[in-house]
Amino acid sequence: MKRTMFALVLALAAMAAHADERVVGERMADGTGYASVVRTGYGQAPDRGRLLMVFEQDGMAGVPLWESRDEGAHWRFLMNVTDQPHAGDKQWQLRWQPHITELAQATGDLPAGTLLLSANATRNDEHGRVYVEDLQMYVSTDGGKSWRYRSSIVQGGGRPEDKDNKGVWEPNVHRLDDGRLVAYYSSEQHKGEGYNQLLAHKVSADGGRSWGREVWDVAIPGGVQRPGMAIVARLADKRYAMTYENIDGPRNGQVFIKFSRDGLDWGDPQRHGEPVMTLSGFWPSACPVLQWFPQGGPEGVIVVSAQRAGGGGDEGGRSLYWNNASGRGPWWEVRAPVQKRSGNIHAGWTQALLARGDGSFLHVTSSSAADAPEQASRNEMLSAIAPLRFDRYEAEDAELTGAAVVPDPAASNQRKARLGQGESRLRFLVHAAGGVHRLSVRFGDLGLPAAPVLMVNGARVPAAIDKATDGQLATVSASLLPGFNTIDIEGGDHVLDIDYLQVDGDAPASPGGKGK
Repeated sequence: MKRTMFALVLALAAMAAHADERVVGERMADGTGYASVVRTGYGQAPDRGRLLMVFEQDGMAGVPLWESRDEGAHWRFLMNVTDQPHAGDKQWQLRWQPHITELAQATGDLPAGTLLLSANATRNDEHGRVYVEDLQMYVSTDGGKSWRYRSSIVQGGGRPEDKDNKGVWEPNVHRLDDGRLVAYYSSEQHKGEGYNQLLAHKVSADGGRSWGREVWDVAIPGGVQRPGMAIVARLADKRYAMTYENIDGPRNGQVFIKFSRDGLDWGDPQRHGEPVMTLSGFWPSACPVLQWFPQGGPEGVIVVSAQRAGGGGDEGGRSLYWNNASGRGPWWEVRAPVQKRSGNIHAGWTQALLARGDGSFLHVTSSSAADAPEQASRNEMLSAIAPLRFDRYEAEDAELTGAAVVPDPAASNQRKARLGQGESRLRFLVHAAGGVHRLSVRFGDLGLPAAPVLMVNGARVPAAIDKATDGQLATVSASLLPGFNTIDIEGGDHVLDIDYLQVDGDAPASPGGKGK
């Protein structure tokens, strides 16, 4: 009886801890996490323009495949893609870390428009615990109506909870410019060599029928740090970018980004790359997904989602991080369309973001259940469609001097920077095209009249104050240099709350590719 009451108290406490998380998004289906979405565009005409989505579901039914024909507004279930090499063996199933993509050009004997689905097939022991993993690839040449097994990329073994397991995880497959396929994945097979987990890739020259030798991309010696969950995207300048999580590093779960000219050479595997981080020190953490979109300026914008955040960032992982300088310089936050409920580590585990034709974005992620937030098996997939502001620089992400971050549900990202009087400052490093831009600062005083002072590349620019808007708006026109510009907001006679700096005037990039 005491144990039952104790469990009830814990459950009620967990529910109360997440009661203030206002959930935004439409429930699609039961699902633990790991959403992946692709827009078809290269197959047969009737199948073009559809969205196809896969994700992890609880149990042993396979990988669910869903379809939308209206840019994500409505979805319908198509089938479960199941393990074919071990068909009939109830201990095997295709189930974890699915990734779906489409071939824009032929590779091997696979024509353009072929769908590729890679996922982790697992085998359970007699107690229902995973002890073998097999990263498999499947292909569909009829728009996802049927699937056939293509190959095994790499196999591993051991229960995930065991420290000495030799598991393999998280396949991410892409076509290279020369027609070969590359599969990125995480490997725990080198613990004896001093690598707790590392990121590697293999290349296929025959359309995924067979795979070459393993090449390491991120491998941190010492037996502690665990780089994992690599996702790769193509940028406007044709470089490849990779994000990954660094579990058990100095900042647990911190997201890093690396770059490659050919998708194969990522530099010294022992180098982490660059941290994804705001000027104020916030950083996304765990389960990152990287994508590029032709918005936000002449170089487009890189957007990174993550399961949570560190350094003072939103621990619920309800923000996206963006950079419009091809990964150079600081990162900035924008509120995610789906506002998930946290509660377990699978809520928000690998998310999907896709640009729609009307300029808005489809966002899909997993959220914990209201009545059982700690049970990943009860998670649900949520979707939402909303615009994203890549011209708005949140004040809480700026370099803070004599300022503090405070919560505010009415603020742009539900937080703002409180700027003290005297020697106080918010510094923004803004990447923009040259020419005249309109700068707007949304602010509010705390009862004692005050207004911010704007400095653009060291020069003070007088601002017009509009008190008729929601809050107050200080607006200037200023000439910005091509590249990075320093914009400072300095304190007034009294304390001020600064919500954001908005920079208007940059044209979008020419589309250089498609968001996954």
